This record gives sequence, structure tokens and C-alpha cells, in this order.
Amino acid sequence: MNRKKIINIAVIAHVDAGKSTLVDALLNYSGALAKSQINIEQVMDSNDLERERGITIYSKNCSINYKDIKINIVDTPGHADFSSEVERIIATVDTVILLVDSSEGPMPQTRFVLEKSLERGLHPILLINKIDKRDQRAIDVVDMVYDLFVSLNATDKQLDFPILYGVTKVGVIKKSFDDEAKSIEPLLETIVEHVGVYENKDSSPVQMQVSALAYDEYIGRLGIGRLLSGVLKVGQQVAIIKNEKVRKTTISKLFIYQGTQRVAVNDVYSGDIVMIGGVDDISIGDTVCLPSHIMPMPSIQIEEPTLSVNFLVNTSPLAGKSGKYITSRNIKERLERELEVNVGLRVEATETADKFKVSGRGELHITILVENMRREGYELAVSKAEVITKVIDGVTMEPYEELIITVPEKYSGSIISKLNLRKATLNSMEQKDDYLIMSWEIPTRTLIGYRQEFINDTHGEGIMVRQFKQYGPYAGDINNRRNGVMISTEAGTAMTYSIFNLQERGMFFIGPQTEVYEGMIVGIANKDLDMDVNPTKNKKGTAIRTAGQDEAMRLVPHRQLNLEMALEFIADDELVEVTPDALRLRKKFLKKHERKQFYRNND
Repeated sequence: MNRKKIINIAVIAHVDAGKSTLVDALLNYSGALAKSQINIEQVMDSNDLERERGITIYSKNCSINYKDIKINIVDTPGHADFSSEVERIIATVDTVILLVDSSEGPMPQTRFVLEKSLERGLHPILLINKIDKRDQRAIDVVDMVYDLFVSLNATDKQLDFPILYGVTKVGVIKKSFDDEAKSIEPLLETIVEHVGVYENKDSSPVQMQVSALAYDEYIGRLGIGRLLSGVLKVGQQVAIIKNEKVRKTTISKLFIYQGTQRVAVNDVYSGDIVMIGGVDDISIGDTVCLPSHIMPMPSIQIEEPTLSVNFLVNTSPLAGKSGKYITSRNIKERLERELEVNVGLRVEATETADKFKVSGRGELHITILVENMRREGYELAVSKAEVITKVIDGVTMEPYEELIITVPEKYSGSIISKLNLRKATLNSMEQKDDYLIMSWEIPTRTLIGYRQEFINDTHGEGIMVRQFKQYGPYAGDINNRRNGVMISTEAGTAMTYSIFNLQERGMFFIGPQTEVYEGMIVGIANKDLDMDVNPTKNKKGTAIRTAGQDEAMRLVPHRQLNLEMALEFIADDELVEVTPDALRLRKKFLKKHERKQFYRNND
């Protein structure tokens, strides 16, 4: 394979700024897409969950050719729960394209990823996207980005960043707001002019650091990183440095990216992003070099988890009816496999063999794993999320988040009142048309379970964005849920007659003909106490004919639960039962007398 000039770039932004759409436009322009991919939106978001949610969950690599230069592109996640992955990816690129919405301006995640880029000494390119919006304020947003750069202590050279404007959805980028550009070429020209190609270091000794992992069921774990210097060849002996320990191994497979495809090659040249196969136990931060030239690189720090849940074997009466993998051994093996590539996750054994403590960067980080397991045929039960506290200098500390709330002004009073009850501190507030934009600092723990309440309070018109900020002093106790739940006292099938007579006492999570069991939570009560109900009771038949007709039973539509809502809703003594075909809520202790005994012992 002949050596090519190489530039590596990453696209960084907040959620929904248009990162994946920009990558689509670059791939389309360069002709790197196969015929079957041309009409697919967000072609890099190939995972089913990514397509359903409309967000990028896993960072992905692709490449395009522009003139005689190969440009490797990394599409990064925009959600705060995956920020540690973005941080590692930045170490493999020459520059970043900072994508900012022309209306929203810089958001909390924008600040985080930009800060990491500036610390690495990169010189970003600013792209103001979605300038076709009616409420665009591109000029103001540029000033806001300048202020952000200054607040992050950018150097004079970093402050002299190129500014582009565009609508990535239609593949148009302009060098000035009033240009008549009709393609994405101005961006490619800017990348080449602003960055320049990677220096040829083929004659130097091999040096590379693993920044990401992938898994292949035939080859095993794959290490992904940038080859900083030297040339790697299949069959070559290399040294792997992990925690100052050196071991020798042989490379069995090498892959690079061509378009959206992973392609096997025999040799890789300096500057390119490479996947190494055949190296057992390779992990993030490992240095790959020659045995004759040991050159370790500083280890990569993985951000600590802030939230944990317990994964348990499903013990409900309906266990095993739809799942393929239901035992603790199945769950343990699946979690171990996840740890191969998901380095931000932590799995710990507990006092019992059928329970595992799983810790991650946030609710989304954990629920993505649970949803994937569910779709693969696993059954399990998941406990309420708990924050991970630390003791520093004898003081208990808990994680705090930066929370940006955008709400119509008429709903702001209710939001401010409820956030104050949740121990939040208001940092700033500004008005934009009929909306208020508020910045808060709030304990992560008190935010659990708030999203659905926020949607209800703002009638679906509010926007809530959160980002881990720091550890701070423990804020004290809070009662997150104000209502009790309706608990089934019988096993059987839920009946219309029963639900109709009970619906004035609360809102149901189930509809008629749903299978229920004793101890299953079937709805939320109007009062603040738990309520035992029998949803299986049917109207008694009689042989006596009546002159009148029965009143039609009109049921209030039941609330459909998704995984995030279910995990936010449950209390400490409750579980979410996850199966391939259903999500159910239940008490940890299904029998009424067991629950009474538990409450008595814990009072």
C-alpha cells in the first residue's frame, strides 16, 4: 500500500447540533458512500438504538479522500454521559470542527469538549450550523464562542480560529455568511489550509497509544489509535506497555478505514488511525512500540463513574417466559463482554452471586447497556440508581451537575420552586423572546426522577440539558417521589371492569388483558401511600336479564413506560423487571407480609 498524506479530524458538538449530518455531507461529497448508503440519513449511526433516539452513542471512524489527502473523520457522541470517550478521541486528531447551533449557541457539552481540545493544543475550526433557522443569531453566537474561548484560557493562536457558516443537512458550507457557496468544499479547503498534513515520521521507531477499543467475534479485542511514528506491519513483533510493565507480542491483523468500511491491510504508515488485532488484553492507554525502542506514553485517565445500579437475576413469577438468557452466569458473561469495549463502565461482585453492581457515567450510559441486553434476549431486574459518593478530608461529597433549563416564561415559577426543593442553586437567568434560559448547579442525586415531572410541568415545551460538573458537599436528604403506587394483590389477567373502577384512584401503567402477579406495580396512586388493588377482578355474571343497558366502560389511556422513565420512577424498595417483550415495575418483596416485615426492620 502506498503512503498517503493524512489529516485526522474530529467533529465535536452538543447533542443535536448536526455532527452526524455533517459527516454524511462529507461522505456524500467525496463519493465514499456505497449505493445502498446514499439515501440513508446519519449513515454512521448504524446502531438500532442510535437511529431510534436520534443521537450518537458510540464514536465511529470513517475516511474520505480530498485531492491527494486522506482525511480520517471521527464522529463523536454529543451526550454528557459519553464525554470521557470524546476526551480520548481528541488525542488522535490534528484538529476539531466545533459545531455550534446558530440559535442555541454554545451549550454545556460544547464547553467540556472544547476545553479538552484547547488543553491538547489543538486549533479548532468553528462551524455555525443551521443558519437557515428563522431564529438564527449567527453573529451573536460567534461572539458567544469567542467569550467561551477566552474563558477557557485559549492562546492568541487558538483565538484566531476560522469561522464557517452552513446548513449541513443540504451539504452547504460558506466562508462568510453572505457567500453563494453550493457545496461543502469550503470546509475541506479550510481544513487543509488551517491544519496541514501530518508530518512523515515513517523512518522513526513505532509509537502508538490505544485510545479506543472494538470487539470482533472472530479476532477478539481490537485496539484503535493513531500511529504517531513508524510503520506497522502484519506479523511484526511489538512491545505492549501497560502500567510500566512490558510484554512482547505479534500483530496478527491490521485494519484502516476506507470510507465507512474497515479494510484489512498489511502495513500502516505514520499518522493514520489503525486497528490492531491479535493482541490479548490490550486496553485503553496501552503504548505500542518496538521491543528495541521502549517509549512509554503517559497513561490515559478514564473518568470515574458517578452513578450505580444493581443488576439482579429476574425472580418474578413471569421470569423466563420471553427471555433466552436468564441466569446469573448469562448476565455475568454479558457484563464481562461489555467491559471489553465500554471502559467507562465498572462491574463489581456483591455479597450474593445473583446480583452485580454496575456503575457508569450517568443514567443514559447505564440504560443503553440494559436496552441492548434486553434486545439480545436477556432478562434481568434493575434497582434504583444511586450516586457514588466520596469522602474527602472527612467530608462526604456527591456529584453535582450543571443544568441548563429553557422554558416558556409562564411555567418558570413552578420550575424554580421545584428545583429549589431539590437543593439546586441558580447561577444565571436570561430572557430570549418568551423563553427563560436558566443555569443551575444541582446534585445529581436530586435530579433522578425529575425529567418526567419537568415534561409535565412545562407541557412538553421545556428543554433540559445536563452535564457533570464536580463533586461537592452532600446536600442532605430529599423526598423525590410524592405519590404512592398501586400494587397488585393477585396473579392473573387485568380486566377492564377492575381498571375502570380503580382508575379514579390513580393512573395505570397497564391496560386490559395484561398479565400481572402479586407484588407487581400496576400504577401510581393519587395519594402519598401505597395502595393494594386487585386488577384481575371481573364483573360477576348473572342469569337475570336487566331492562337497562350497562354503562360503557371508558378507560383513561394508561401511561406507557420506557426504560429511562421506569428507572427514574422506582423507589429504593422497588425494581424494574426487564424482559425482551415487556418492562414491568415490582416491589423487591412480592408478598405483603414480607414488605411489612422489611419496613418494620428498617424504621
